[in-house]
Amino acid sequence: MYKLIGDRIYLREFISSDWLDVHAYASQEIVCRFQPWGPNSEDQSEAFVNQILADTNETNRTRYVFAIVEKSTEKMIGAGEFNIRCFTHKNGEIGYIVHPNYWGKGIATEVAKLLVNFGFKKFQLHRIYATCDPRNIGSSKVLAKIGMIQEGRLRDALLVKDGWRDSLVFGILEDDWKII
Repeated sequence: MYKLIGDRIYLREFISSDWLDVHAYASQEIVCRFQPWGPNSEDQSEAFVNQILADTNETNRTRYVFAIVEKSTEKMIGAGEFNIRCFTHKNGEIGYIVHPNYWGKGIATEVAKLLVNFGFKKFQLHRIYATCDPRNIGSSKVLAKIGMIQEGRLRDALLVKDGWRDSLVFGILEDDWKII
């Protein structure tokens, strides 16, 4: 079981009862407006957590999804995800989602830093990247703030509720990352 500790939050692996906290944010339209999923029903939120739990038992695990827990309240307020995309080429991808009550407070930035540090330290990766909808200014700012460089734009990369969307690609190399 992994636990990544930040200043105000920590990331821990999911437990089955987390689906209720997942549902508290994943059922909101504002949270998933740039995503191909949601708003979630209770069954979808529970299925998401059950899939995460199943993924932890994979022999050659490549997916690590963490509950974001606020230290001061011990409340689960979102999720951070790290995926190894290629062992041979040593690259991975991060993603995060935070309950809107915690937006604008630096939580996503802290989560992104922890995930990137996890990828470089634990797996000795060479490159870690993230994508986001160009309309998601907050996420773009988070990725830039942690030292990721916008590398490009993938046109019509994802089908979402309102049609095809582009994805901005941000990346960081191990030599650019100061491991904390």
